[in-house]
Amino acid sequence: MRNDIRICDKCKHMKVKSALSKISVIAPETEVKVACKSYCGPCSRFAFIFINGRYVTAPTEDEAIEKAKKYVK
Repeated sequence: MRNDIRICDKCKHMKVKSALSKISVIAPETEVKVACKSYCGPCSRFAFIFINGRYVTAPTEDEAIEKAKKYVK
């Protein structure tokens, strides 16, 4: 089973470089897609990750990645 993980490169609450390295630890075989997700309302207030059909939001990047762990296949 492949994971579908996407993050926004315009999100003010996540740094793409650090998020990619942290996500690669929890899902090592997954190619993370980086692009705008047109989720700008919540994106302006929270860090978020789109993972396997779900939007996971949290106040910080680390918390969002921690929440996303349970959705990794």
